[in-house]
Amino acid sequence: MAHELENDSDVVLLGEDIGIAGGIFRTTQGLQNRFGKDRVIDTPLDEKGIAAHAVGMALFGMKPVIEIQFSGFIHDCIEQIMFCGAKYRWITGGEYTVPLTIRAPSYGGIKGGIWHSHSPESYFAHGGGIKIVSPSTPQDAYGLLLAAIRDPDPVLVIEPVPLYRALKGDVEDNGVAMPIGKAEVVRAGSNMTAVVYGPIRHKVQKVADELSSEGKGEVEIIDLKTLLPYDLPAIVSSVERTGRLAIVHEAPQTMGFGAEIAAAVQAEALGYLEAPIDRICAPDVPYSYRVGDDYYIPNEARIRAGLIKTMEYQF
Repeated sequence: MAHELENDSDVVLLGEDIGIAGGIFRTTQGLQNRFGKDRVIDTPLDEKGIAAHAVGMALFGMKPVIEIQFSGFIHDCIEQIMFCGAKYRWITGGEYTVPLTIRAPSYGGIKGGIWHSHSPESYFAHGGGIKIVSPSTPQDAYGLLLAAIRDPDPVLVIEPVPLYRALKGDVEDNGVAMPIGKAEVVRAGSNMTAVVYGPIRHKVQKVADELSSEGKGEVEIIDLKTLLPYDLPAIVSSVERTGRLAIVHEAPQTMGFGAEIAAAVQAEALGYLEAPIDRICAPDVPYSYRVGDDYYIPNEARIRAGLIKTMEYQF
């Protein structure tokens, strides 16, 4: 954000407590002092108003970056984001664009309960006119946020709350955006493919490494990074080599993003599959405060069991 504020005068930030306080996760700390109150704007506690103002600013040529303090509150502004911001370029034949970035701290893992442990991707992926990204490393967060701010369409950036402080890594502040729509093979393997996004990637990598050391198989892991448009060719290419696929995500299973991937892969690579596609997801109930972090989110034991089941399956 600092890079774009410095280099593009059209970029402005809006959100609750992002100025003086620097955001509840301190992701905007010091930016208001550096760039002023007209460009790093503290707003009332009104998600709908934040989104509505930002859509209007984008229509007039600005590049607003809004923070929804927790994505559990993003439903208040679905109308402004999806039925206004995401549609104007399409209903005007490209005459207007809406370069709006929505930062949405998401996912569980911080003992935050139902409103602070949300996975909103499927709510937005079906609406059209919006792009969705979800970083899993510090460099991804930097590159994908740059890409989002520079994109002419609204981009939802699903930020992994549990990694704000838990994961550290070097970030090259070079102003280079990460391409939207490109996945990455973060672990090579030959026995099956696991598709992930967001912080669950790190659990799956740990389990895959353990299975490898035990001689139980090699799992290839694909980190989507972009959910919309997602990189289907990368997934299909991997499945054609491994013959087996599991999708792991924190959101509930039914109508979750994994269902879309499973359907698309079966349409493109059915003849290569040596096992049913598995989904390792949350149960179809609201997030539980008491057991959510340990049992609602797929834990290492469930991931391990799911991967072994897929690798050992025989028709």
